[in-house]
Amino acid sequence: MVAGPLALLAAGLSGSLPAAAAQESVAAPAQQLTYADLASLVDASAVVARVRVADQVAVEPERSPGLAPGKVRLYLETGTEALLKAPEAQGESLKYLVDVPLGAKGKVPKLKKLSFIVFAQAVPSRPGELQLVAPDAQLPADPTTEARVRAVIAELSAPDAPPRITGVRDAMSVAGNLAGESETQLFLDTANGTPVSLTVVRRPGMAPAWGVSWTEIVDQAARPPERGTAAWYRLACFLPRELPDKAYLQRDNASRAQARADYTLVIDQLGQCSRTR
Repeated sequence: MVAGPLALLAAGLSGSLPAAAAQESVAAPAQQLTYADLASLVDASAVVARVRVADQVAVEPERSPGLAPGKVRLYLETGTEALLKAPEAQGESLKYLVDVPLGAKGKVPKLKKLSFIVFAQAVPSRPGELQLVAPDAQLPADPTTEARVRAVIAELSAPDAPPRITGVRDAMSVAGNLAGESETQLFLDTANGTPVSLTVVRRPGMAPAWGVSWTEIVDQAARPPERGTAAWYRLACFLPRELPDKAYLQRDNASRAQARADYTLVIDQLGQCSRTR
């Protein structure tokens, strides 16, 4: 049984691990994490930091509710090496709980002097204390992973960053004057109310073309987002797989069928929102 000031602090923090940590998680190596993996961690976090472990203490199992078999809950005291994302200064020392796999023969791994990138929320009224946003929200810090995380943060934090998509509000399709000619417009709901629309244009003898407009202007010249970007992530990972019935603005079957086909085209071309976590 541990004793001393660090152990007492660990006992005081034992209730501040997120509820999600009660579920066993098999984390992929940082190198295998997809853009969507990193973006979802960044999205959920107010604080992203690179830290170096100064000290650790294992929390007793009876003080570790929801601890998965084969894991140990550690209370870490770390030094702040770099703040990658934060609403305000976080201080030189950060403390948090994390569940990690036990080593060979059930031994507690030694993390002292190792550096990690952590994704967290600040604990209210407890300066310097963090709560990880997920069981796997501590990644080994290496230059490649940090560069990827920084790039995602920059994209999602930019003034013109695409808003979070919450659904499809309206869908309408209008046939053109020529056989096989049509234009479908899909208006999306967003978390902050920013207008976003998708346009699918079909012309005889040509492959259908579609694009996304991130303003109130519906632009026929808009293009699809590049895969592995914030714009792609917002669409591929949050649009419903099928066009909701409530979105149709037209009652005739032909218009509805065209809108449905064009929405399916968009979803297929966006591709899967690949995740490893």
